[in-house]
Amino acid sequence: MKEICCIGHLTRDKIITPESTVYMAGGTSFYFAHALNHLPEEVSFQLVTKVGEESMPEIEKMREAGIDVLCYPSRHSVYFENKYGANTNRRTQRVLAKADPFTVDEVKDLEAKVFHLGSLLADDFSPEVVRTLKERGLISIDVQGYLREVIGESVHACPWKDKEEILAMTDILKLNEYEMQVITDSNDPHTVARKLSDLGVREVVLTFGNYGSLIYADGQFYEIPAYKPRRVVDATGCGDTYSAGYLYSRAQGLSCKESGKFAAAMCTLKLEQHGPFSRTIDDVFGVME
Repeated sequence: MKEICCIGHLTRDKIITPESTVYMAGGTSFYFAHALNHLPEEVSFQLVTKVGEESMPEIEKMREAGIDVLCYPSRHSVYFENKYGANTNRRTQRVLAKADPFTVDEVKDLEAKVFHLGSLLADDFSPEVVRTLKERGLISIDVQGYLREVIGESVHACPWKDKEEILAMTDILKLNEYEMQVITDSNDPHTVARKLSDLGVREVVLTFGNYGSLIYADGQFYEIPAYKPRRVVDATGCGDTYSAGYLYSRAQGLSCKESGKFAAAMCTLKLEQHGPFSRTIDDVFGVME
């Protein structure tokens, strides 16, 4: 049995920043898996993804890098265009192709202590899929995809159709400032965290970019600082990097606060480069000093 299993679509990404335009693979599954793969093998891990034939070379590269990948076929891979302005906390998106959702048959035999669901679009994970996984381990969710749908090529905000049903099955929920307002109609982080806890979430992880993060668990709030990067290059995948660092630390018995600080330091290093996190654990501890 794996300690962490991340499930999510690998994407093809076009990343536009004021300085450059870069083409590369992406998605929660991509950033999460590469981040964990650069940390010591203290935590066993499997990636479960679903891509079109055009992304199979990237899957093979990940396997060659030592990542345990279970890959299902899809008619297409998700193709995202992410455009950032001067404020790296905000981006505009287009979806040029969409992948098939995950099914119960694809997840019913998976074994892990924690399943991290990296939703990219609203229909990636149905309540039935989440329920099937909940019977086998803890559920960690990055909420972003549940709140967006594709109309034409444009990504539009949408209400979370099965919000209460899925939250009742969720052990760890990660969301940002925008997402918390959409889900709870509140812009007060403490109110949001308590509301989500009342709906069944055991650990609420609220991230605020360069303003740090806030974790709520067992009735306690933990304020996590944001560490200043030497330079800001690319924010794509920072949230997924945070989730990887947080779950990696929690799997080893670290506290919510210790895990949040480790995750925040990983994000700082990720911000300094294009592509996924590729530094060492010593680099992470160096940021935290």
